[in-house]
Amino acid sequence: MRPRLEPLAVLLLLALQGCSLAPGYQVPTVELPAHYREQTSDGPWHPAQPADQLASQWWLLYQDPRLNDLQQRLLKANPDLAAALAHFDAAQAYASQLHAGLFPQISASGQSLRQRQSDHRPLRGGTQPSVYNSNTAGFSLSFDPDLWGRIRNQVAAGDAQAEASADDLAVARLSLQQQLAALYVQLNGLDAQRAILSQSLDDYAQALQLTRSRYQGQIASELDLTRAQSQLASAEAELDEVRGQRNLTEHAIGKLVGEPASQFQLPAATQALTLPGVPQQLPSALLQRRPDIAAAERRVFAANANIGVARAAWYPDFSLTGLLGGQTQGSGNLLAAGNRYWALGPLVNLPIFDGGRLSANERQAHAEFEEAAAHYRSQVLRAVREVEDNLGQLRDLRQEALDQQAAVNAAEHTQTLAMNSYQAGAVSYLEVVTAQTVALQAQRGLQALQTRELLASVGLVTALGGGWKAGA
Repeated sequence: MRPRLEPLAVLLLLALQGCSLAPGYQVPTVELPAHYREQTSDGPWHPAQPADQLASQWWLLYQDPRLNDLQQRLLKANPDLAAALAHFDAAQAYASQLHAGLFPQISASGQSLRQRQSDHRPLRGGTQPSVYNSNTAGFSLSFDPDLWGRIRNQVAAGDAQAEASADDLAVARLSLQQQLAALYVQLNGLDAQRAILSQSLDDYAQALQLTRSRYQGQIASELDLTRAQSQLASAEAELDEVRGQRNLTEHAIGKLVGEPASQFQLPAATQALTLPGVPQQLPSALLQRRPDIAAAERRVFAANANIGVARAAWYPDFSLTGLLGGQTQGSGNLLAAGNRYWALGPLVNLPIFDGGRLSANERQAHAEFEEAAAHYRSQVLRAVREVEDNLGQLRDLRQEALDQQAAVNAAEHTQTLAMNSYQAGAVSYLEVVTAQTVALQAQRGLQALQTRELLASVGLVTALGGGWKAGA
């Protein structure tokens, strides 16, 4: 008795359907540091530990309700973020299209025609009418069993690209949030600069009034009077410059939150931002949650799956097709036995000669994988550099701010001594102008350092993908 081969063939097809020609995937290796090189006054950073949870509202570290309100408005109304969200939706829809290839495709068709055939049609029978009706209705089915994993690898690549698009959306969101936080820090710094200059203007105006009285009493020279006038005018010009910079910064914030610059206004800040402390234990594993790194890794996975797609093109492509329907010449039941038609069978497509196209496609897939892997490594190295940069900035700026505070204290004391000596007639007004100028520069320098500290803090938070676990 001949053995039955049908069960064996079915088992073989099922086994082949689980086949994939994509290489085994591994995340590209990058040597991450066990700890960061930069140190703080508390000591070195500790070795890497498991990653914390991403802080969804990392800007709350700065304890400013107005910044929180602006960030919420950005999430709701920023047009660039809306565009990134639409791009993500498109990637999701494309991935769903690829998933459809895993299932049988069934379609229905129908037509009712009145048509005439040519009198000179080849092989036309003598009894065939010239004009007749043709009614057709039917179903068609096609299914690719995907023996070599081509479709499954396309689906895997599409899913990975959709995940990368989700990470791109997170990158866009984090970047816009960083821009808004940085602009808000700069705006607060300009408000502080304006307050310092306004206070100096009051002091300079009083000094000018004193000098004018002394000049009228022939105690001070006209040179002292012109120096006081020049000093006041220079401070007013500096204040005008700060106002102009604040307007530009305010306009940029308005664009980020989706409002026209003509309508957007922010009152002057009355309270300085809180500089959040950096935890001593800052693991390098936090870098792995950066959305740009996650997106780069997903694209490496997609490129690896595309190698499987390119390899599968070398093998025979099997598909199953089926037709079922009915056809009449204008009358009769379409479903009657005599009017039915059907077809069922496999279709095999095997490449024989393509001029090197398949070989070139596979080389291209391998090259794109190497490109994606190199880009991933570059993103990781960039992330490490950004963290180190901002850690170093925070350390150096803190020490610089302490030294600058000592300079401010000394300059303010010198200013007081110079004014007292001038009123006593012991020195010229040049000494007062010099002391006041140095004191103003020292105060503005200290405030600029404080702004740079806050900007470095924002940079560190975003370099880590959104800060660290609250209470760390």
